[in-house]
Amino acid sequence: MQPTLAHERRTTVDEIFDHLYGEISSLRLRPGDRISEAEIAAQFGVSRQPVRDAFTRLANLDLLLIRPQRATEVKRFSSREIEKSRFVRAAVEAEVLRRAARLCDADGAGRLESCLVEQRKVIADGDFSAFGTLDYAFHKTLCDIAGVDFAFEVISSEKAKVDRLCTLGLSKEDRMPQLLEDHEVIAAAISAGDEEAAVKAGMLHLSRLDSTIEAISKSNANYFDPEDR
Repeated sequence: MQPTLAHERRTTVDEIFDHLYGEISSLRLRPGDRISEAEIAAQFGVSRQPVRDAFTRLANLDLLLIRPQRATEVKRFSSREIEKSRFVRAAVEAEVLRRAARLCDADGAGRLESCLVEQRKVIADGDFSAFGTLDYAFHKTLCDIAGVDFAFEVISSEKAKVDRLCTLGLSKEDRMPQLLEDHEVIAAAISAGDEEAAVKAGMLHLSRLDSTIEAISKSNANYFDPEDR
């Protein structure tokens, strides 16, 4: 896709991608659901090409399974891909946390506290989707403080691959307060310049999804790739 100027309108591909990404990540479209290129094209009143391009972008995020001459479907979870994603994210985030702890100043500490204030508010409101957005913002702030804003591209890409599991975990187990507490511990360690404490808290934070994965694999085995079962 060609780069566009800031004042130009978003493309049809962007609009279709965002719509489908929202449907998939919110689980309105569930793992294994079939999705029709023709139906989406009709819904948006466009040709199939922009739909095809949006499908390709979603497939690159491991959210769609596109098979020639067969129906496209929302991709099921893969235990191997989850493990791979977690490995990559842990390696990147550990370095981000170390750098952030070394470089954090009063302004950085204030930005982290502002993130926490917003998170506390949405928890009080029980707003699951808003917390997910603020979770991304918190990790982006850590990357900014660490001076490696590009690292957030990797982190957000890996997070996107397991966001649906996070949605299930948050909505079914109401774990937002626990995740907020993790963020508070991470922010405190960063603000204090304690690299090891920051990394330890960050790795614990990443491990919170383990019990959710195990529970969902038992209660909704059909959400996982048949090869995992």
